[in-house]
Amino acid sequence: MATKAPRLSYLYAHPIAHPRPPRRSSRTFATAAPSPTEPNQTPHRRQTTFTDRLNSGPALDEFVTGPLSIDPPTSPFSEFSTPPNTSPPLRTALVGPPGRQKTITRLPTWLQTPIPNNENYKKIKSDLRGLNLHTVCEEARCPNISDCWGGSSGKSAATATIMLMGDTCTRGCRFCSVKTSKAPPPLDPHEPEHTAEALRRWGLGYVVLTSVDRDDLADSGARHFAETVRKIKSKAPGMLVEALTGDYAGDLEMVDLVAQSGLDVYAHNVETVEALTPHVRDRRATFRQSLRVLERAKQAREGLITKTSIMLGLGETPDQLWETLRELRKIDVDVVTFGQYMRPTKRHMQVHEYVTPEVFEVWSQRALDMGFLYCASGPLVRSSYKAGEAFIENVIKKRAGKRETVMAERAGEAARSAAL
Repeated sequence: MATKAPRLSYLYAHPIAHPRPPRRSSRTFATAAPSPTEPNQTPHRRQTTFTDRLNSGPALDEFVTGPLSIDPPTSPFSEFSTPPNTSPPLRTALVGPPGRQKTITRLPTWLQTPIPNNENYKKIKSDLRGLNLHTVCEEARCPNISDCWGGSSGKSAATATIMLMGDTCTRGCRFCSVKTSKAPPPLDPHEPEHTAEALRRWGLGYVVLTSVDRDDLADSGARHFAETVRKIKSKAPGMLVEALTGDYAGDLEMVDLVAQSGLDVYAHNVETVEALTPHVRDRRATFRQSLRVLERAKQAREGLITKTSIMLGLGETPDQLWETLRELRKIDVDVVTFGQYMRPTKRHMQVHEYVTPEVFEVWSQRALDMGFLYCASGPLVRSSYKAGEAFIENVIKKRAGKRETVMAERAGEAARSAAL
Protein backbone atom coordinates (compact mmCIF):
# COMPACT_ATOMS: atom_id res chain seq x y z
CA MET A 1 0.00 0.00 0.00
CA ALA A 2 1.47 3.24 -1.09
CA THR A 3 2.09 5.80 1.52
CA LYS A 4 0.01 9.00 1.28
CA ALA A 5 1.74 12.29 1.11
CA PRO A 6 0.91 14.70 3.87
CA ARG A 7 -2.04 16.93 2.96
CA LEU A 8 -0.29 20.09 4.07
CA SER A 9 2.40 19.60 1.44
CA TYR A 10 -0.22 20.06 -1.30
CA LEU A 11 -1.79 23.02 0.37
CA TYR A 12 1.42 24.93 0.56
CA ALA A 13 3.00 23.64 -2.62
CA HIS A 14 4.32 26.39 -4.90
CA PRO A 15 2.16 26.72 -8.03
CA ILE A 16 3.71 26.09 -11.38
CA ALA A 17 4.55 29.40 -13.02
CA HIS A 18 3.52 29.61 -16.70
CA PRO A 19 5.60 32.02 -18.69
CA ARG A 20 3.55 35.05 -19.94
CA PRO A 21 4.14 36.57 -23.37
CA PRO A 22 5.78 39.97 -23.21
CA ARG A 23 3.22 42.83 -23.39
CA ARG A 24 3.50 45.33 -26.13
CA SER A 25 3.24 48.88 -25.01
CA SER A 26 0.92 51.05 -27.07
CA ARG A 27 2.59 54.21 -25.82
CA THR A 28 5.19 55.88 -28.01
CA PHE A 29 7.76 58.54 -27.43
CA ALA A 30 6.97 62.08 -28.47
CA THR A 31 9.94 62.06 -30.83
CA ALA A 32 9.12 58.73 -32.43
CA ALA A 33 8.25 58.88 -36.12
CA PRO A 34 4.80 57.61 -37.06
CA SER A 35 4.63 54.23 -38.69
CA PRO A 36 4.37 54.54 -42.47
CA THR A 37 1.06 53.55 -44.02
CA GLU A 38 0.80 51.43 -47.09
CA PRO A 39 0.28 53.38 -50.29
CA ASN A 40 -3.04 51.71 -51.11
CA GLN A 41 -4.41 52.05 -47.58
CA THR A 42 -6.63 55.11 -46.83
CA PRO A 43 -6.61 56.21 -43.18
CA HIS A 44 -9.99 56.08 -41.44
CA ARG A 45 -11.64 59.49 -41.06
CA ARG A 46 -14.61 60.11 -38.75
CA GLN A 47 -17.56 62.11 -40.07
CA THR A 48 -17.26 65.73 -38.91
CA THR A 49 -20.01 67.71 -40.59
CA PHE A 50 -19.63 70.83 -38.46
CA THR A 51 -15.85 70.85 -38.88
CA ASP A 52 -16.21 70.49 -42.62
CA ARG A 53 -18.51 73.49 -42.74
CA LEU A 54 -15.97 75.54 -40.81
CA ASN A 55 -13.12 74.44 -43.04
CA SER A 56 -15.05 75.35 -46.18
CA GLY A 57 -15.74 78.86 -44.89
CA PRO A 58 -13.52 81.95 -45.11
CA ALA A 59 -10.05 81.81 -43.62
CA LEU A 60 -8.57 84.24 -41.10
CA ASP A 61 -6.65 86.11 -43.79
CA GLU A 62 -9.84 87.05 -45.56
CA PHE A 63 -11.16 88.74 -42.41
CA VAL A 64 -7.91 90.57 -41.83
CA THR A 65 -7.42 91.83 -45.39
CA GLY A 66 -10.97 93.06 -45.94
CA PRO A 67 -14.65 92.13 -46.13
CA LEU A 68 -15.88 89.30 -48.27
CA SER A 69 -17.45 90.18 -51.59
CA ILE A 70 -20.79 88.45 -51.14
CA ASP A 71 -23.82 89.74 -52.99
CA PRO A 72 -26.68 90.69 -50.64
CA PRO A 73 -29.75 88.46 -50.85
CA THR A 74 -32.60 89.77 -52.87
CA SER A 75 -35.82 90.57 -51.01
CA PRO A 76 -39.33 91.16 -52.32
CA PHE A 77 -39.37 94.27 -50.10
CA SER A 78 -35.97 95.63 -51.09
CA GLU A 79 -37.53 98.87 -52.25
CA PHE A 80 -38.75 99.46 -48.69
CA SER A 81 -35.34 99.72 -47.08
CA THR A 82 -35.20 99.92 -43.31
CA PRO A 83 -33.19 102.88 -41.99
CA PRO A 84 -29.97 101.82 -40.29
CA ASN A 85 -30.08 101.52 -36.55
CA THR A 86 -27.75 104.44 -35.87
CA SER A 87 -27.93 104.31 -32.11
CA PRO A 88 -25.10 106.04 -30.18
CA PRO A 89 -22.58 103.85 -28.37
CA LEU A 90 -23.79 102.61 -25.01
CA ARG A 91 -22.51 104.41 -21.95
CA THR A 92 -20.74 102.57 -19.14
CA ALA A 93 -20.18 103.35 -15.47
CA LEU A 94 -18.13 101.98 -12.57
CA VAL A 95 -20.10 100.81 -9.53
CA GLY A 96 -19.09 99.23 -6.25
CA PRO A 97 -16.61 99.96 -3.45
CA PRO A 98 -13.00 100.90 -4.25
CA GLY A 99 -10.93 97.91 -5.26
CA ARG A 100 -13.97 95.84 -6.20
CA GLN A 101 -15.57 98.05 -8.81
CA LYS A 102 -17.14 96.61 -11.93
CA THR A 103 -18.27 98.14 -15.20
CA ILE A 104 -21.96 98.18 -16.02
CA THR A 105 -23.78 99.30 -19.18
CA ARG A 106 -26.19 102.21 -19.03
CA LEU A 107 -29.44 102.04 -20.98
CA PRO A 108 -29.99 104.48 -23.86
CA THR A 109 -31.71 107.70 -22.83
CA TRP A 110 -34.96 106.76 -24.59
CA LEU A 111 -35.30 103.65 -22.38
CA GLN A 112 -34.87 105.39 -19.01
CA THR A 113 -38.04 105.81 -16.93
CA PRO A 114 -38.73 107.48 -13.56
CA ILE A 115 -38.89 105.48 -10.35
CA PRO A 116 -42.56 104.94 -9.37
CA ASN A 117 -43.37 106.82 -6.18
CA ASN A 118 -46.72 108.61 -5.99
CA GLU A 119 -49.95 108.21 -4.07
CA ASN A 120 -51.90 106.59 -6.89
CA TYR A 121 -49.17 103.99 -7.39
CA LYS A 122 -49.14 103.20 -3.68
CA LYS A 123 -52.95 102.95 -3.53
CA ILE A 124 -53.16 100.47 -6.42
CA LYS A 125 -50.36 98.39 -4.94
CA SER A 126 -52.14 98.35 -1.57
CA ASP A 127 -55.41 97.22 -3.17
CA LEU A 128 -53.65 94.41 -5.03
CA ARG A 129 -51.90 93.09 -1.92
CA GLY A 130 -55.06 93.31 0.16
CA LEU A 131 -56.95 91.10 -2.30
CA ASN A 132 -53.99 88.76 -2.92
CA LEU A 133 -53.82 89.68 -6.62
CA HIS A 134 -50.80 89.77 -8.92
CA THR A 135 -49.96 91.94 -11.90
CA VAL A 136 -47.74 91.30 -14.88
CA CYS A 137 -46.52 94.88 -14.38
CA GLU A 138 -44.63 93.76 -11.28
CA GLU A 139 -43.81 90.15 -12.15
CA ALA A 140 -42.42 91.01 -15.62
CA ARG A 141 -40.71 94.20 -14.37
CA CYS A 142 -42.46 96.42 -16.90
CA PRO A 143 -40.66 99.76 -17.41
CA ASN A 144 -44.01 101.59 -17.80
CA ILE A 145 -45.30 100.84 -14.30
CA SER A 146 -44.79 104.42 -13.08
CA ASP A 147 -46.72 105.82 -16.04
CA CYS A 148 -49.54 103.27 -16.04
CA TRP A 149 -50.11 103.00 -12.28
CA GLY A 150 -49.49 106.67 -11.64
CA GLY A 151 -52.00 107.88 -14.19
CA SER A 152 -52.28 111.43 -15.41
CA SER A 153 -55.58 112.50 -13.84
CA GLY A 154 -56.33 110.23 -10.92
CA LYS A 155 -57.19 106.57 -10.71
CA SER A 156 -59.57 106.70 -13.67
CA ALA A 157 -56.59 107.24 -15.98
CA ALA A 158 -54.47 104.54 -14.34
CA THR A 159 -54.23 101.04 -15.76
CA ALA A 160 -52.87 97.77 -14.46
CA THR A 161 -52.66 94.36 -16.10
CA ILE A 162 -53.98 91.74 -13.68
CA MET A 163 -52.18 88.39 -13.83
CA LEU A 164 -54.48 85.49 -13.02
CA MET A 165 -53.77 81.98 -11.68
CA GLY A 166 -50.91 82.98 -9.40
CA ASP A 167 -47.41 84.27 -9.98
CA THR A 168 -45.70 81.01 -11.03
CA CYS A 169 -45.61 79.74 -14.62
CA THR A 170 -45.07 76.19 -15.85
CA ARG A 171 -43.01 77.39 -18.81
CA GLY A 172 -39.56 78.96 -18.99
CA CYS A 173 -39.21 81.44 -21.83
CA ARG A 174 -35.75 82.96 -22.03
CA PHE A 175 -37.00 86.55 -22.08
CA CYS A 176 -39.50 86.40 -19.19
CA SER A 177 -38.78 87.05 -15.50
CA VAL A 178 -41.94 85.40 -14.11
CA LYS A 179 -41.18 82.58 -11.67
CA THR A 180 -41.35 79.04 -13.08
CA SER A 181 -42.18 75.65 -11.59
CA LYS A 182 -43.38 72.25 -12.79
CA ALA A 183 -45.94 72.14 -9.98
CA PRO A 184 -47.23 75.63 -9.07
CA PRO A 185 -49.63 76.14 -6.16
CA PRO A 186 -53.31 75.33 -6.78
CA LEU A 187 -55.65 77.99 -8.14
CA ASP A 188 -57.38 80.38 -5.76
CA PRO A 189 -61.14 79.75 -6.17
CA HIS A 190 -61.88 83.27 -4.88
CA GLU A 191 -59.63 85.00 -7.42
CA PRO A 192 -62.35 85.71 -10.04
CA GLU A 193 -64.53 87.41 -7.41
CA HIS A 194 -61.63 89.38 -5.89
CA THR A 195 -60.44 90.53 -9.31
CA ALA A 196 -63.88 91.75 -10.31
CA GLU A 197 -64.31 93.59 -7.01
CA ALA A 198 -60.94 95.32 -7.28
CA LEU A 199 -61.66 96.50 -10.82
CA ARG A 200 -65.12 97.72 -9.80
CA ARG A 201 -63.52 99.83 -7.05
CA TRP A 202 -61.07 101.41 -9.45
CA GLY A 203 -63.80 102.37 -11.89
CA LEU A 204 -61.68 101.72 -14.98
CA GLY A 205 -63.11 101.90 -18.47
CA TYR A 206 -60.62 99.39 -19.93
CA VAL A 207 -58.82 96.54 -18.19
CA VAL A 208 -56.28 93.95 -19.35
CA LEU A 209 -56.25 90.42 -17.91
CA THR A 210 -53.40 88.01 -18.48
CA SER A 211 -52.24 84.81 -16.84
CA VAL A 212 -49.32 82.49 -16.37
CA ASP A 213 -49.26 79.24 -18.34
CA ARG A 214 -50.65 76.32 -16.34
CA ASP A 215 -49.80 73.18 -18.27
CA ASP A 216 -50.31 71.23 -15.05
CA LEU A 217 -54.10 71.73 -15.29
CA ALA A 218 -56.39 69.71 -17.57
CA ASP A 219 -57.86 72.84 -19.19
CA SER A 220 -54.69 74.95 -18.77
CA GLY A 221 -56.76 77.34 -16.64
CA ALA A 222 -59.17 78.38 -19.42
CA ARG A 223 -62.31 77.92 -17.29
CA HIS A 224 -60.81 79.98 -14.47
CA PHE A 225 -59.99 82.76 -16.95
CA ALA A 226 -63.47 82.70 -18.49
CA GLU A 227 -65.13 82.80 -15.07
CA THR A 228 -63.10 85.90 -14.17
CA VAL A 229 -64.29 87.69 -17.31
CA ARG A 230 -67.91 86.82 -16.57
CA LYS A 231 -67.58 88.11 -12.97
CA ILE A 232 -66.16 91.41 -14.20
CA LYS A 233 -68.93 91.87 -16.75
CA SER A 234 -71.58 91.15 -14.08
CA LYS A 235 -70.14 93.74 -11.66
CA ALA A 236 -69.18 96.35 -14.29
CA PRO A 237 -71.10 95.76 -17.53
CA GLY A 238 -69.66 98.87 -19.18
CA MET A 239 -66.04 97.90 -18.59
CA LEU A 240 -64.12 96.74 -21.66
CA VAL A 241 -62.00 93.63 -21.07
CA GLU A 242 -58.90 92.57 -22.98
CA ALA A 243 -57.63 89.04 -22.36
CA LEU A 244 -53.94 88.32 -23.02
CA THR A 245 -53.94 84.52 -22.96
CA GLY A 246 -51.55 81.64 -23.45
CA ASP A 247 -51.89 79.01 -26.16
CA TYR A 248 -53.63 76.44 -23.90
CA ALA A 249 -51.23 73.78 -25.23
CA GLY A 250 -52.92 74.04 -28.63
CA ASP A 251 -56.40 73.07 -27.33
CA LEU A 252 -58.61 75.22 -29.56
CA GLU A 253 -61.77 74.34 -27.62
CA MET A 254 -60.30 76.21 -24.66
CA VAL A 255 -59.66 79.17 -26.96
CA ASP A 256 -63.36 79.12 -27.87
CA LEU A 257 -64.31 79.02 -24.18
CA VAL A 258 -62.36 82.17 -23.35
CA ALA A 259 -63.24 84.03 -26.56
CA GLN A 260 -66.96 83.51 -25.89
CA SER A 261 -66.84 84.53 -22.22
CA GLY A 262 -67.81 88.15 -22.92
CA LEU A 263 -64.43 89.79 -23.46
CA ASP A 264 -63.88 92.53 -26.04
CA VAL A 265 -60.27 91.98 -27.20
CA TYR A 266 -58.49 88.62 -27.52
CA ALA A 267 -54.70 89.02 -27.36
CA HIS A 268 -52.05 86.35 -27.75
CA ASN A 269 -48.41 87.23 -28.35
CA VAL A 270 -46.24 85.60 -31.00
CA GLU A 271 -43.33 87.39 -29.22
CA THR A 272 -40.83 87.15 -32.09
CA VAL A 273 -40.33 85.97 -35.66
CA GLU A 274 -40.69 82.30 -36.52
CA ALA A 275 -36.96 81.67 -37.02
CA LEU A 276 -36.10 82.89 -33.49
CA THR A 277 -39.06 81.31 -31.69
CA PRO A 278 -37.24 78.08 -30.62
CA HIS A 279 -34.43 80.15 -29.09
CA VAL A 280 -36.65 82.75 -27.38
CA ARG A 281 -39.79 80.96 -26.19
CA ASP A 282 -40.40 77.76 -24.28
CA ARG A 283 -40.14 74.63 -26.42
CA ARG A 284 -43.87 73.98 -25.96
CA ALA A 285 -44.76 77.30 -27.60
CA THR A 286 -44.43 77.46 -31.38
CA PHE A 287 -45.05 80.23 -33.88
CA ARG A 288 -47.58 78.21 -35.88
CA GLN A 289 -49.48 77.22 -32.76
CA SER A 290 -49.81 80.90 -31.82
CA LEU A 291 -51.19 81.66 -35.28
CA ARG A 292 -53.80 78.92 -34.86
CA VAL A 293 -54.87 80.41 -31.51
CA LEU A 294 -55.35 83.88 -33.00
CA GLU A 295 -57.20 82.51 -36.00
CA ARG A 296 -59.54 80.40 -33.86
CA ALA A 297 -60.30 83.34 -31.56
CA LYS A 298 -61.29 85.42 -34.58
CA GLN A 299 -63.65 82.68 -35.72
CA ALA A 300 -65.12 82.06 -32.26
CA ARG A 301 -67.08 85.33 -32.10
CA GLU A 302 -68.06 87.84 -34.73
CA GLY A 303 -66.59 91.31 -34.25
CA LEU A 304 -63.96 90.20 -31.72
CA ILE A 305 -60.73 92.22 -32.00
CA THR A 306 -57.54 90.14 -32.05
CA LYS A 307 -54.15 91.47 -31.04
CA THR A 308 -50.52 90.33 -30.82
CA SER A 309 -47.12 91.76 -29.86
CA ILE A 310 -43.59 91.42 -31.20
CA MET A 311 -40.30 92.21 -29.45
CA LEU A 312 -37.46 93.83 -31.39
CA GLY A 313 -33.77 93.67 -30.57
CA LEU A 314 -33.51 89.86 -30.47
CA GLY A 315 -31.57 89.52 -33.74
CA GLU A 316 -34.50 89.47 -36.17
CA THR A 317 -34.03 90.71 -39.75
CA PRO A 318 -36.32 93.05 -41.74
CA ASP A 319 -37.29 90.22 -44.10
CA GLN A 320 -38.32 88.07 -41.14
CA LEU A 321 -40.46 90.90 -39.76
CA TRP A 322 -42.11 91.39 -43.14
CA GLU A 323 -42.96 87.68 -43.28
CA THR A 324 -44.36 87.78 -39.73
CA LEU A 325 -46.65 90.70 -40.55
CA ARG A 326 -47.88 88.94 -43.69
CA GLU A 327 -48.71 85.80 -41.69
CA LEU A 328 -50.65 87.88 -39.16
CA ARG A 329 -52.66 89.63 -41.87
CA LYS A 330 -53.57 86.29 -43.44
CA ILE A 331 -55.54 85.39 -40.30
CA ASP A 332 -56.99 88.92 -39.98
CA VAL A 333 -55.24 90.05 -36.79
CA ASP A 334 -56.42 93.60 -36.05
CA VAL A 335 -53.77 95.09 -33.74
CA VAL A 336 -50.00 94.59 -33.53
CA THR A 337 -47.49 96.22 -31.21
CA PHE A 338 -43.69 96.49 -31.39
CA GLY A 339 -41.50 96.97 -28.32
CA GLN A 340 -37.85 96.78 -27.32
CA TYR A 341 -36.71 93.59 -25.59
CA MET A 342 -35.06 94.51 -22.29
CA ARG A 343 -33.09 91.88 -20.40
CA PRO A 344 -34.69 91.39 -16.95
CA THR A 345 -31.67 89.78 -15.27
CA LYS A 346 -28.30 88.31 -16.22
CA ARG A 347 -29.90 84.85 -16.26
CA HIS A 348 -31.98 85.79 -19.29
CA MET A 349 -30.97 86.04 -22.92
CA GLN A 350 -28.89 89.04 -23.94
CA VAL A 351 -30.12 92.01 -25.97
CA HIS A 352 -28.90 91.77 -29.54
CA GLU A 353 -29.38 95.50 -30.22
CA TYR A 354 -31.22 98.55 -28.92
CA VAL A 355 -33.51 99.67 -31.72
CA THR A 356 -33.89 103.44 -32.16
CA PRO A 357 -37.29 105.19 -32.01
CA GLU A 358 -36.97 106.07 -35.72
CA VAL A 359 -36.92 102.39 -36.71
CA PHE A 360 -39.95 101.70 -34.51
CA GLU A 361 -41.81 104.50 -36.29
CA VAL A 362 -40.99 102.97 -39.67
CA TRP A 363 -42.43 99.59 -38.68
CA SER A 364 -45.53 101.26 -37.28
CA GLN A 365 -46.25 102.90 -40.61
CA ARG A 366 -45.57 99.67 -42.48
CA ALA A 367 -48.05 97.77 -40.31
CA LEU A 368 -50.74 100.38 -40.91
CA ASP A 369 -50.07 100.31 -44.65
CA MET A 370 -50.60 96.53 -44.62
CA GLY A 371 -54.09 96.95 -43.21
CA PHE A 372 -53.75 96.57 -39.44
CA LEU A 373 -56.43 98.46 -37.51
CA TYR A 374 -53.86 99.91 -35.10
CA CYS A 375 -50.15 99.61 -34.34
CA ALA A 376 -48.40 100.84 -31.20
CA SER A 377 -44.66 100.87 -31.84
CA GLY A 378 -41.89 102.25 -29.63
CA PRO A 379 -39.01 101.22 -27.38
CA LEU A 380 -41.18 101.21 -24.24
CA VAL A 381 -44.35 99.83 -25.82
CA ARG A 382 -45.64 96.62 -24.27
CA SER A 383 -48.57 94.38 -25.20
CA SER A 384 -50.87 96.16 -22.72
CA TYR A 385 -49.95 99.75 -23.50
CA LYS A 386 -52.11 102.70 -22.41
CA ALA A 387 -52.16 104.48 -25.76
CA GLY A 388 -53.21 101.31 -27.54
CA GLU A 389 -55.93 100.65 -24.98
CA ALA A 390 -57.39 104.13 -25.47
CA PHE A 391 -57.53 103.67 -29.24
CA ILE A 392 -59.06 100.19 -29.05
CA GLU A 393 -61.62 101.44 -26.51
CA ASN A 394 -62.77 104.11 -28.96
CA VAL A 395 -62.95 101.56 -31.80
CA ILE A 396 -65.06 99.17 -29.72
CA LYS A 397 -67.45 101.95 -28.69
CA LYS A 398 -67.85 103.11 -32.28
CA ARG A 399 -68.55 99.54 -33.40
CA ALA A 400 -71.08 99.14 -30.59
CA GLY A 401 -72.79 102.38 -31.63
CA LYS A 402 -73.00 101.25 -35.25
CA ARG A 403 -74.35 97.86 -34.15
CA GLU A 404 -77.06 99.50 -32.05
CA THR A 405 -78.00 101.76 -34.98
CA VAL A 406 -78.28 98.80 -37.34
CA MET A 407 -80.35 96.84 -34.84
CA ALA A 408 -82.67 99.82 -34.32
CA GLU A 409 -83.12 100.20 -38.08
CA ARG A 410 -83.91 96.51 -38.45
CA ALA A 411 -86.42 96.69 -35.59
CA GLY A 412 -88.09 99.69 -37.22
CA GLU A 413 -88.32 97.91 -40.57
CA ALA A 414 -89.80 94.83 -38.84
CA ALA A 415 -92.38 96.99 -37.07
CA ARG A 416 -93.38 98.71 -40.31
CA SER A 417 -93.66 95.38 -42.09
CA ALA A 418 -95.88 94.05 -39.29
CA ALA A 419 -98.12 97.15 -39.49
CA LEU A 420 -98.63 96.64 -43.22
